[in-house]
Amino acid sequence: MVVSIFGRPDCGKCQTTKNKVSHFLSKWGLDEKVSITFHDMSTVDGMAEGSFHDVIDIPATILFDGERRIARWDGKVPESEELRTHLQVAAR
Repeated sequence: MVVSIFGRPDCGKCQTTKNKVSHFLSKWGLDEKVSITFHDMSTVDGMAEGSFHDVIDIPATILFDGERRIARWDGKVPESEELRTHLQVAAR
């Protein structure tokens, strides 16, 4: 399972999203089952990956189980409880 975060290094919400997801994966004991990838939307590679996933607003956070998209948040930091619900159901 992967949490993909699309953003820019100079974006406060993007950094908050990365920190929050990382913190809660550790807190909930899911850091062994779930990895985080950050796609820098200020690079060509990041923009290409963002385009592939129809990212328009950052931060965009997408939870994948293999190729299947479980949840998505655009333009905001995911709420803790909403994130927890999706991660715990998907990590079973």
